[in-house]
Amino acid sequence: MRSISLGLICEGKTPPDKRVPLTPKKCAEAQSQYPGLNIIVQESPIRCFSDQEYRDMGIEVRPDVSDCDILLGVKEVPVGQLIPNKTYMFFSHTVKKQPANRELLRQVLAKNITLIDYELLTDRDGGDRIVAFGRWAGIVGAYNGLLTYGRKHSLYTLKPAYECLDMEDMQEEFFKVKRLPPIKMVVTGSGRVAQGAVEVLDKMRIRRVSVYDYLYHDFNEPVYTQLRSSDYNRRRDGRVWDTPDFHRNPQEYESTFQNFVPVTDLLIACAYWHPAAPRLFEEKDTRLPNFRINTIADVTCDVNGSIPTTKRATSITEPAFDYNPQTGELEAAYSRPSNITVMAVDNLPCELPRNASRDFGRQLLDNVFPHLLSTGPDDDVVERATITRDGQLLPRYEYLRDYVS
Repeated sequence: MRSISLGLICEGKTPPDKRVPLTPKKCAEAQSQYPGLNIIVQESPIRCFSDQEYRDMGIEVRPDVSDCDILLGVKEVPVGQLIPNKTYMFFSHTVKKQPANRELLRQVLAKNITLIDYELLTDRDGGDRIVAFGRWAGIVGAYNGLLTYGRKHSLYTLKPAYECLDMEDMQEEFFKVKRLPPIKMVVTGSGRVAQGAVEVLDKMRIRRVSVYDYLYHDFNEPVYTQLRSSDYNRRRDGRVWDTPDFHRNPQEYESTFQNFVPVTDLLIACAYWHPAAPRLFEEKDTRLPNFRINTIADVTCDVNGSIPTTKRATSITEPAFDYNPQTGELEAAYSRPSNITVMAVDNLPCELPRNASRDFGRQLLDNVFPHLLSTGPDDDVVERATITRDGQLLPRYEYLRDYVS
């Protein structure tokens, strides 16, 4: 391969993100695998891996990496820190026309920056993402859901995930959850996020049951079930379920989640939600006598989205709030038993940054670097994920023209 330099930038977004795209060991592995590759790390006081840990692996660390060919970060780069005429890879959160990042994309174009977005890196079929932090959102989200339930009902106190050194440290807390009464829990979704949540529930030895048994049987122990879209949605016109059609035409469907409301105590929401798709329930439903859900871990954290009680995101240090069904107002977490307590942290993987970074770096090395560093004439994996080049939106992202104009 040709000689190329990658710079790991210091994360500049506030609040600070401790994750890294490549851990020290992954940097060393990448350089060994690609002889023409040189990785340089920008000094940072906030990373979950210290500058010294990179130096110990023989990786150069210095204040400035602006001379590198490609700059890798995690979160959005503050507009004042963007370097003109460079190639960047990070999560830009612009392709859905997010208002908060409109100026970021404008400045990327104005500064002639080539922007490659991790979120848009997909397999050769152009469908499944090949790098993501989703599993760790599910892992931390499920843990936080049980933490929140325990606090709400004064059953146990778990150490917050962000105070744990890593996943192994967090697992030491799992035994406390054995004090759970025979409650019922629902996990929505079947992707990476949901599988991360299920991983935690299984390691906590919480029994998994079928959707039918969950709905119609009682248990003398805590149980959970995992729902696919077809389990809580249906066609409005009564036609048979069609998963591809649901993804193409979500507006033609309605929620049947009311079937689960009377038998569910804790909802762990992990399913991707399209704005045209039905919500799981409506605010008015929370005032019905049979609405049993009292704790919600909204892992997806779509504000005013699939979970209407998620009226705002929460922070890692203050992860929960109460929703008062009678007034529709938000109150301090654990204010009164009749409230619904909602956990809606929007950057969950940051709570276990070392584990999340190791996993992400593995995906980068295995799934992205072969395309990024050895691109052949027919390889468009990176090209499909490139939003801008030469001061222009690429044709695939021309729909963002009105967003930035």
